[in-house]
Amino acid sequence: MYADLGLDFLDVRLASALFGLALGVLFGVLAQRTRFCLRRSVAGAPEERRSAAGVWLTALAVAVLGTQTVIALGYVDFSEHRFFVADLPVLAIVAGGLLFGAGMVLTRGCVSRLTVLGASGNLRALTVLLVFAVVAHATLKGVLAPLRTSLGSATVNLGDLTGFAALPGGAWGWTAVLVIVAGAVVIRSGNTPGTLVLAALLGALVPLGWAGTGYVLYDDFDPIALESLSFTSPASESLFFVIASSAIPAGFGTGLVGGTLLGALVASLISREFKWASFDSPTQTGRYMAGAAMMGVGGVLAGGCTVGAGLAGIPTLSFAATLALVSIAVGGALTGRLFPEGGATSPSLGGSGAQASKPRALPAE
Repeated sequence: MYADLGLDFLDVRLASALFGLALGVLFGVLAQRTRFCLRRSVAGAPEERRSAAGVWLTALAVAVLGTQTVIALGYVDFSEHRFFVADLPVLAIVAGGLLFGAGMVLTRGCVSRLTVLGASGNLRALTVLLVFAVVAHATLKGVLAPLRTSLGSATVNLGDLTGFAALPGGAWGWTAVLVIVAGAVVIRSGNTPGTLVLAALLGALVPLGWAGTGYVLYDDFDPIALESLSFTSPASESLFFVIASSAIPAGFGTGLVGGTLLGALVASLISREFKWASFDSPTQTGRYMAGAAMMGVGGVLAGGCTVGAGLAGIPTLSFAATLALVSIAVGGALTGRLFPEGGATSPSLGGSGAQASKPRALPAE
């Protein structure tokens, strides 16, 4: 469709970067206002889990409905997308999801949440994002790539059965199941109508991203990848765009990360929630760095983060995306039991026995 828009003066890759920038700004604003984060719903403080799950599932329900509508209208086709490969790399997805889930608990936020927090003055989050991007790139193309290929070689052949749409009930039957289950949680979440409306708008960005990159910006002569909200590969791309922009042009992912930072910054300034924060101790720094590295490796192995494989992946009804999100949630929940909110610093991470015997609240996000 892109050739019919009369935008010949604008390279399609640059157009995708600008589109990603616009989506990122909206995501940054909405995520900052709603405190959108899966980590809080699976391993957060007990009193906040229900409300956090309500926000996340509201966004997911809208994303599912929107994505399936876009597919039904014929705007996008996922048959060739990596979410629907016949040979499912089960070991890589499960191991990666568990690692990512554990990492997001150690850093007190998934990558999307840390991007928003970083723009709000949290230097811990910015440091984690830098380490995450480096490790993710090392796993994609660097010294950790052999680990990725080795784990990825353990596959299960699914044939044509790569998603829920191929099961009895079809795409819309399973969409209804997801929406009903999500709605049941949302109703009891205790969130205000205003918060849920903002969460719904955030979820609507997912089908907008799929339709934008897969239909509006599609060009037979200069095709771009079919993408929506995601932060693992885009974080790596953004890092290397910053240090080598003359050789690596910006794309959708780079625009998305930059836009998220900008949107969250503006939202935090307007709401007067911008506040500088940093590490309290070497022990805490080590914990966050370990979590960042785990998320970097895990996000690549799992095929995405809580947003890329979760919020954007689940709406495609892909088995691969579902397995990734379930693994992330399990990894987060298990690690949350070891490092509960407000608990003491674990001696195994460098704290002393005296520190561990007296509970000390972790710094706020």
